[in-house]
Amino acid sequence: MVWITKTYDELTKDEVYSILRLRSEVFVVEQGCACLEPDGRDQMCFHLLGCDGERLVAYLRVIPVGVESDEEGSIGRLLVAEDNRGAGLGRELLERGIALYNEVVGREHPIVIHAQSYLEKFYAEFGFETASEPFMFEGRLHTIMKLRQ
Repeated sequence: MVWITKTYDELTKDEVYSILRLRSEVFVVEQGCACLEPDGRDQMCFHLLGCDGERLVAYLRVIPVGVESDEEGSIGRLLVAEDNRGAGLGRELLERGIALYNEVVGREHPIVIHAQSYLEKFYAEFGFETASEPFMFEGRLHTIMKLRQ
C-alpha cells in the first residue's frame, strides 16, 4: 500500500477522477445516496489516498478550520473500496487521517466527523465522542462526533 497526501492543486486529473469515481461507487451506488458527490469543498482540502499499485482503494479528506467552522476542522469522505474491507485498512486510514489533521490543522482544534450512525462504535475506538443526536443527511442516518486531543 502506498499512501499519498496532496492538496487539491497537487492532484493530477487522473487522481481527481479516481477519487470522484471511488466516492461515487461507495456513497452513491453502493449506499444508494442520491446526492451531488462533488460538494465544492475538495479544492480547500488535503487529500489522503491509499493506493494498491495504480488502484485507489482507500481515501479521506481533511477539511481545514475556516471551511465549515472557524473553530474546528473535519475529516470526511472516509472510505475503503468494497473488495478491500475487512483487513484493517479503515483503521490504518483513520490513524493516518488523524495524523494528517494534526500536521496540517493542529491538535488545538477538535476533529469533527459526520459519522454514519452505524460506524459510531468504530470512531469511538479512536476517542471520538458523540456530539449530536442522530440526524438524516444525504439519505443516511448520521451523528456528529468530535475528537478533542
